[in-house]
This record gives sequence, C-alpha cells and structure tokens, in this order.
Amino acid sequence: MSLPDPAPAAPTPPTRERRRRHSWGRVLIPVALILVWLAGASFGGPLFGKVDEVSSNDQTTYLPESADATRVQQLLGDFSDSEAIPAIVVFTSETELDKAETTAISDAVADTPSLEGIGDDVSPALPSEDGRAVQAFIPIESDAELADTVTALRADLRAAVPDGVTVHITGPAGFSADLVAGFAGIDGLLLGVALLAVLIILVLVYRSFLLPLVVLSTSLFALCVALLVVWWLAKFEILLLSGQTQGILFILVIGAATDYALLLVARFREELRVAQDKGAAVLAAWKGSFEPIVASGGTVIAGLLCLLLSDLKSNSTLGPVAAIGIAFAMLAALTLLPALLLLFGRAVFWPRRPRFEPETVEAEHGMRTTGLWARLAGLITRRPRVIWIVTTLVLLCGAAGVTQLNAVGVAQSDLVLGVSDARDGQAALGEHFPGGSGSPAYVVVDEDRLQDAADVLLANDGVDGVTVTAADSPTGTAIVTADGITAVGPPGTPAPDPTTVDGRVLLQATLTDAADSDAAASTVRELRAELRSVDALVGGVTATAIDTDDASLHDRTLIIPVILAVILVILMLLLRSILAPVLLILTTVLSFATAMGVSAVVFNGVFAFPGADPAVPLFGFVFLVALGIDYNIFLMTRVREESQAHGTREGVLRGLSITGGVITSAGLVLAATFAALSVIPILFLVQLAFIVAFGVLLDTFVVRSLLVPALAYDIGRAIWWPSKLWRRGED
Repeated sequence: MSLPDPAPAAPTPPTRERRRRHSWGRVLIPVALILVWLAGASFGGPLFGKVDEVSSNDQTTYLPESADATRVQQLLGDFSDSEAIPAIVVFTSETELDKAETTAISDAVADTPSLEGIGDDVSPALPSEDGRAVQAFIPIESDAELADTVTALRADLRAAVPDGVTVHITGPAGFSADLVAGFAGIDGLLLGVALLAVLIILVLVYRSFLLPLVVLSTSLFALCVALLVVWWLAKFEILLLSGQTQGILFILVIGAATDYALLLVARFREELRVAQDKGAAVLAAWKGSFEPIVASGGTVIAGLLCLLLSDLKSNSTLGPVAAIGIAFAMLAALTLLPALLLLFGRAVFWPRRPRFEPETVEAEHGMRTTGLWARLAGLITRRPRVIWIVTTLVLLCGAAGVTQLNAVGVAQSDLVLGVSDARDGQAALGEHFPGGSGSPAYVVVDEDRLQDAADVLLANDGVDGVTVTAADSPTGTAIVTADGITAVGPPGTPAPDPTTVDGRVLLQATLTDAADSDAAASTVRELRAELRSVDALVGGVTATAIDTDDASLHDRTLIIPVILAVILVILMLLLRSILAPVLLILTTVLSFATAMGVSAVVFNGVFAFPGADPAVPLFGFVFLVALGIDYNIFLMTRVREESQAHGTREGVLRGLSITGGVITSAGLVLAATFAALSVIPILFLVQLAFIVAFGVLLDTFVVRSLLVPALAYDIGRAIWWPSKLWRRGED
C-alpha cells in the first residue's frame, strides 16, 4: 500500500530570514549611499571659503601661450626680479597743492613700505603739471592678500594726507582688488540667493515642506563633492579657477541637479499612484528617468567639453570644471535622491501625499484630461500649423535685435558695476596725467634689431619728439615715440637707457590714453603692425586686453558650430531619428537668437551697458543650447515613449500633458538660479544671468510648450524619419 504524499510544509525560518534580510537591505543600501554622499560633502563643504587660495583673476594667465602679451609677460621676469603688482595712487585737490600738502603726501608715500604686503620699491611722489594732483607707484607683493592690502593702503594714506586731498588707488592692483571684492559674495551671497530662490519655487510648486529640502539637499551635496574634486585639481594646477568660473560652477550644479531631481520626483509621484510599494515605485521612477537624465547631462557635458577647443584658458578650463559639476549633479540625482525617496516614501510629499489609485489612472489612460496642459494639448490639436508659424514669426522678430549686440569687448574699468575706486582713480589720473600712466606698453626686441625698430618708429607720422637714447645701439640713433605714446620710461623722470638681458631689449612706453580705452588699443595695434617687420613683441595691460578679445572672437566662431554638431549627433542617437533632432536644434538656435536679440535691446536701452565681452555670446550659447535642449530631451523622450504605444500625434499630446508641469518647474528653477548671478556686481555675470534666465524662460514657455509640440503634431509620424516609428504606418 502506497503512502499518501506528505502535506506541504509550512514556511521555514530560512524563508522568513531571507525576507528579513531583504527588508534590511532596503534600509541599509540607501543609508549607505546617503552616508557616502554625506562624507564627501563634509570634506567639500569647508572649501567654500577657500576657493580663492587656488584661483586667479589675472587675465594674462588665461591667454594662449603663443599670444604676444603672454610671451612678453613671461619675459618680464628676466628683466626684473620683482613680481609685484603695481598700484597707482592718485592724490587730487580742487585747488593747487601747496608745499605743506605736497610734503605730507610725499611723507605718506615714503612710509608705505612699513605696511604689510607693500614692497620697498616705492616711487617718489610725482606732481602734475597743473599742480592739483600727485601720483605715486606702489608695488603690492605678489603673495599678499591683494584686496585686503589695497584696502589697508587706501585707509592709511587717507588718514595721513591733509583734509581736502582725495586719495584713489587705481592701476593693475586697484582694478584687481575691485574684481576680488566683486567676487567676494560668491561663497555666501550668491549661494544663499540661489538656494532661497529654488526653495521658494519648490514650496510653491509642490506645496510640501519636506520634498523641497530633500531636493535641495541633493543639489547641495552634489555641489560640495564637485567642489571637492575641482578644488584639488586646481590645487595641483591641473585646472585653472577664477571667480567667474567658480560662480558659474555653483549656479550650474544647483540648477542642473534640481532639474534632474524634479524629473525623477515627478516619475516617482506617477508611480506611487499605481504601485503601493514604495520600493517598486522608486525603481520604476529610476528606470523611467535614467535615460532622459543621462542623455540630458551627457549633452550638457559634451557641449561644455567643446570649450576645450578654446584658445583662452578661461574658456577651456571652464569646460572640464563645469562638466565635473554636471557629472556629480547627475550622479546625485540617480543615487542620493532615490535613496532619500526610498527612506521617506509617500511622506516626502506631506501634506499632499499621492494616493494609491490605479483605477483612476487606468480611467485616465495615463494622461490627465483636465488642467492647463490638457487645454494646451487641445489647442494644439485644433490649430497646430497656425501655432508653430505664428510662434516662429514672433521669435524671428525678437531675434532681429541681435544686430544691436555690441560684444567686441569692454574696458577694464567697466567690468565692475556700481562703486569702483579704481575707476574713479583712472578718471582722475587721465585728468591730470597721461591716461596710461602706470600701465605701460612693454616692447621687447632683439638687441641687434634695435636700430631697425628705431627706423620703423622714426618713419611713423605725427611723432611728438619724445626720445629715449639707445645706449647700446652702434649708431646711437634715438628711438622716437609714435602717436598715442607720451614717453618711454617712468613719467616725470629722465628717460632711462633701455634694459638689455640675454640679447633682448625692453622698452616701456607710456600711453597717452587710459590703458583700457579704445584709443589705447588702436595705438597698440598700430605699434604692433609697425614693429612686426623687426620681430618685436608688444605686451602690457592694453595688449593683454586686445589678445583676450581676439581669442574670444576666434573661440566664438570655432566652438559654436562644433557644439551644434555634437548635440545633433547625440540627439540622433537618442531619438533614433534624423528629422526630429534637426528640427529641435533649429528651434533651440532660434530661441537663442531671440534671447540674444532681446538682451541686446535691454542692455542698450534699459541698463545702458557700455558693451559686452566677446565671450558673453559664447557662454550664453553654451548654456542656453546645452541646457535648453534638456527640456526638449525631457519632452521628446517621453513623446517617443508614448508614440510607441499610441501613435505619434497622440504621443505628442500625451508627452506634453504629462511633462508640462515638471518641465515648467525645472525651467523656473534654472532661470532663478542663473538670475542669482546678478547679485555679483560683475558686468559679465550680470549679462550672462539675464541672457540665460530670459532664454530658459523663453524656451520653457514658448519653444517647448508651443513651437515644438505644434510642429511635431503637424508633421506627424514623419518626425521620426527614418526610424521604425516612421515606418509603422498611420498614426
């Protein structure tokens, strides 16, 4: 007789143990990820106040090695042991200075070497011809805290001179100190304003208290770890950092990390409506967000790395610095944020927790039928062609203003907005002395070509007869200065013999006009053209500005087409199409042109800015195109996903209605973070803040909400040509 089969055994303790281990794993893995990021942030956070230790705002260090100004700057060390930064101190009075006042000024200048950070090679006090001003050249030691030293020097001199005498510090040291003071708010004010703006937007959008803190924590941790990496790379001189690069890094990481976080959070909210288990919802949200986040971040990184082609090191080093920031923004959004969401679950949305309502979602067919974006989708259904044609015409009208953009360079005195003691000092200097005093043009020529240089300069029309004797010249012929140059050698002293080192001769030419003026730039350009035949190099402050502007124009012409080509290839790979990426690139370029056109009108008519740096259009293009394409990626990847199940036209409407809210929120966040750059009183950053903030809003509310969906809907499935979606048949 056979025995009956045994009854199934009850669950064994090992099975319960495996469930327990799985439950513990759900807790331990996110906690471990959070601890790793916390450790990185704890090392990176303290570096916020120490970025100036590894950064430099010296323009010459960012020029190409082949630039004349760079080569002259390198040779200057051979002619002088001092690497001090010259400060020009200007003392002025409404009336002619008497002997007692002049003596007090001379004594005050002579006592300055006793101050910390001041070199010993202080010039005597030099009176002006009208007797109402005195100037002195005071060296600031290269290892001194420039801004603090200039502030202390200004305070000491103002206390020492008689009443009625005004003291200004200008020249290279004065303007550099103003820049340092302008960038001083980056670590505190800029970061605080950006975070506060993002917090307010997130609270208004989500009407939640915990979620904004979770998203901001993700962004802040990403920034801390990115800063940690960038700081040490700059410490080992692998990367160059400046105040400008630092500010852009901060804003870029906060804005990008928040945008990526919002995309994942939106997916998480969607999944919580159809999944009761928070772990399953996090995993589904991560899978749905991974491709657009990586594609978006990869596009931005690729665009930023195109800056490596730049001749200017300030541009070429910004590329990898910003790319590192974007990489950590993506990493934080895909690791730290999911870990935090897994821990908090639905509670992260408190007090408006999403309900588990699969029946409602099924009835909606995955798409809400009410609200702003549903109504906009309906409008596009009825008038797609009218919408995209009218939108395009409006954008073209705005783009027409780009012809008014004056982006050929600005004077150094205009870089700092608001009060500038160096700018006031330069104005006073130009009123009583040659405008280029203290910022000479340096001419370096081979000793055996000195006579040839003399012949070239003697042939120049309009020479004013000021001479310097070339003691080593075999014929003793005098070098005569040309138009725009008042003297060779320190003003107010007999012209010295040229300095000769290793067969090279160094001449210092004092310019008639302020070193950062257009007239001075014309003088130096003419001087270079005349001396090119004798292989002479012309450097100095004016030459540095010329070489910087020329390199910026070269970079702009080269890099913009390269970025467009790289992004086009990425979009083709992402969307498996040719037509859609081409149209997306064209709409983004149109949006950029409109942003630049409107910005030009605002800069000229509203703010009355003196012009713009040649790098402003390049940086604006990099950020607007690379970041603006993000929203098209967010939209079109979802449209493609929906098109595979519902057809192209239905997919366009569903993609717009589903992503409308999150993309609009992301656009507001990014615009707010870039607008925060305007709190730093530097002309370049204020202009970049307006261009990018306005351009992002334009792209968010017009291009991505109207132009792209209407165009895609009107074209239909042909938008995916030549992919499988195009060959599937009718929508």
